[in-house]
Amino acid sequence: MMHDNVDAVVSWTSTNIVPQLLGGLSWVLIMSLAAPVQATPEILAAVDPPTADHSQFEQLQRDFANGREVTRACLDCHTEAGKQVRASIHWRWEYRHPQTGQLLGKQHVVNSFCNNVTTNLGRCTACHAGYGWDGPDFDFSDDSRVDCLVCHDTTGTYEKAPKRAGRVLQEPVKVHGHPLQPPDLGKVARNVGPTSSETCGSCHFFGGGGNGSKHGDLDTSLLDPPPALDVHMSDAGAGLECSDCHVERAHQIAGSRYQVAAHDRKGTGAPGQRRYAATCASCHGVEPHALGSDPAALYQGAKLNAHVDRIACQTCHIPAMARGGVATKTWWDWSKAGRLDADGNPIKRHDADGNLTYWTRWGEIEWGEDLEPDYRWFDGTMHYTLPDQTIDSSQPVPINRFAGNHDDPDARIWPFKMMRGKQPYDPVKDRLVYMQLFGKTEQAYWQGLEWQPAIASAMEAAGLPFSGEVGFTETRMAWPITHMVAPAEEALACGDCHAREGRMAELTGFYLPGRDSDPRLDRWAQLALGAALLAIGVHIGLRILFHRRRRHAE
Repeated sequence: MMHDNVDAVVSWTSTNIVPQLLGGLSWVLIMSLAAPVQATPEILAAVDPPTADHSQFEQLQRDFANGREVTRACLDCHTEAGKQVRASIHWRWEYRHPQTGQLLGKQHVVNSFCNNVTTNLGRCTACHAGYGWDGPDFDFSDDSRVDCLVCHDTTGTYEKAPKRAGRVLQEPVKVHGHPLQPPDLGKVARNVGPTSSETCGSCHFFGGGGNGSKHGDLDTSLLDPPPALDVHMSDAGAGLECSDCHVERAHQIAGSRYQVAAHDRKGTGAPGQRRYAATCASCHGVEPHALGSDPAALYQGAKLNAHVDRIACQTCHIPAMARGGVATKTWWDWSKAGRLDADGNPIKRHDADGNLTYWTRWGEIEWGEDLEPDYRWFDGTMHYTLPDQTIDSSQPVPINRFAGNHDDPDARIWPFKMMRGKQPYDPVKDRLVYMQLFGKTEQAYWQGLEWQPAIASAMEAAGLPFSGEVGFTETRMAWPITHMVAPAEEALACGDCHAREGRMAELTGFYLPGRDSDPRLDRWAQLALGAALLAIGVHIGLRILFHRRRRHAE
């Protein structure tokens, strides 16, 4: 029994203490030479100057028949704004990835929610920052089609998307980007201001079919969060708006899921410079943890700062997603769509919290709250599986794939929401497919509940081949988690990851103290512990020997 206990102590020591001491002591020497850059009020206040009082502008002192008239009035002063918006990803929903060369954006990618935009513009463009995008003939060069109010409304009366929790439109939106119920446009125009969490959230909180559905870290709970939910966005915390991190220059917004700044090596924390990247380090620096004055605090700060080079800040500081009381989708099975009740009527079921769990139009859906993220090595680059690429349907198909691994100096361990589900594919060509859901045509799935014509029409519209056969394959889609940042005292503890069954259990191929053991390190630790025990034994023996000699001499 004693031998087993000694082996256990040796193994634990070699796995936990020895590597941390060896790594930690060297970091104390290095890190003690530099103080961390801390976010200051000056840094956090580095935003654009306040918007002028538009209620005094002569060209806005009238009624407007529609949003395009408002935009024309805006362009009288903001002469370059239309051109700037038209150059943004918000306008074309299109992005050419500079590393992979893939043409991405909502216009082109397949997603694991409502699948695609191509033939579903009647619904999708309710969230477009423009007016009238109803088909391939939309004029993207017309500045008057830019919607200024959707981002700059401060009245709360300008609503384009179905942005109320639990609200689902039964029919396609016919207004194609115009307000669902036109407000007093003159009043809205005279009360414009900077973007806010409300205006950004009116689209980004409700993607994927409802409040909180898509991202897992974006929902209406962030409109007035307590510090425990998001220490940055809470009024009792830093009181930040979306635009404080997703900063803007000429209507180009920092931060994109298509090309994430996964590893900010500069992290200047300087006003003006931080405006080009939505990263934690751009405010907090690359050595964010303070170094205390006493040895223990110095070691702790240095050890935490050593993690920054390998682990994203979000990994430790976002302990769970969807934790604001709003659930997020975790599974969407389109293969079960189309079922009717005994009387031939559509079926609709909700869980106890009101979340839609089955609908004839959508299939089967699962939701979750307070979820532990998935963790992966990530260098910021995603490769997407597009409908012109061959897939392996014998295993879950990654709609987007990670770039980065432990040996990549630009990669970090990042948290993700991993959206899972089943969706249509072409089993003959082994490709994912687009599908037409919306519209008053026979081909639309929500009209006839037939997959073959719905897919055929969407693939034809996209100019892509389709065999005519329909199958269903399981898919995975990764969404980086970067919101809902908890206070420092609620960050993950060492044991959450440095344990055999900890959060990093699925990340293999590298040595992680507390989770892994190294036979060579174990042997050295055993020798060190054996030598220490021997020294203690010799010391005790000598003390006993000399004590007896003194007593004998007396």
